[in-house]
Amino acid sequence: MAPAQRCRLCRQTFFCGRGHVYSRKHQRQLKEALERLLPQVEAARKAIRAAQVERYVPEHERCCWCLCCGCEVREHLSHGNLTVLYGGLLEHLASPEHKKATNKFWWENKAEIQMKEKFLVTPQDYVRFKKSMVKGLDSYEEKEDEVIKEMAAQIREVEQSRQEVVRSVLEPQAVPDPEEGSSAPRSWKGMNRTSSASLAHVFQPSSFQLTAALKLGPATSSRA
Repeated sequence: MAPAQRCRLCRQTFFCGRGHVYSRKHQRQLKEALERLLPQVEAARKAIRAAQVERYVPEHERCCWCLCCGCEVREHLSHGNLTVLYGGLLEHLASPEHKKATNKFWWENKAEIQMKEKFLVTPQDYVRFKKSMVKGLDSYEEKEDEVIKEMAAQIREVEQSRQEVVRSVLEPQAVPDPEEGSSAPRSWKGMNRTSSASLAHVFQPSSFQLTAALKLGPATSSRA
């Protein structure tokens, strides 16, 4: 009787020697296992010519199981606050260790030889990916610069609106004189009470804005 051997795909011990890998059950388990990994590998291979760079999120720590090497592999490649999608998996698929393990796995399990190339990345393809990754990083930086410019423009617009509100409230209002038919500015004391009440309804001013308003007051009165 052949010595007992353990099949990690079928998760059982068998005593039929090498004949087990040719069995219908083993070939079915092998096909299903490869098909589970294939979508991730195909998505990674698409990134070779069009690498995508995104802002890092915790989901980018996701791993997948490499059937050939029998280990977990990080799908994406992250550094700081940036992530290159499928960079980790492509790096693994292009490594000499993965190629050696894949050759061994295919020989031991008698997998279809035509499928093996789908689970390997050649050194030439990995060089293409690195060039594509550089372009992806440049494109990401350009998009980030545009976002920063838009945010800066919005901040300036909001600040300008706040300053206009301050000026409109603090400027003395002309009150018509019923006897002379002319206009004269209201007293600073009365105007100051009105301005304070109006500002309270508009927004809560910062210390910097209050200082600016107090400096503006005497200048306005002297003009009157």
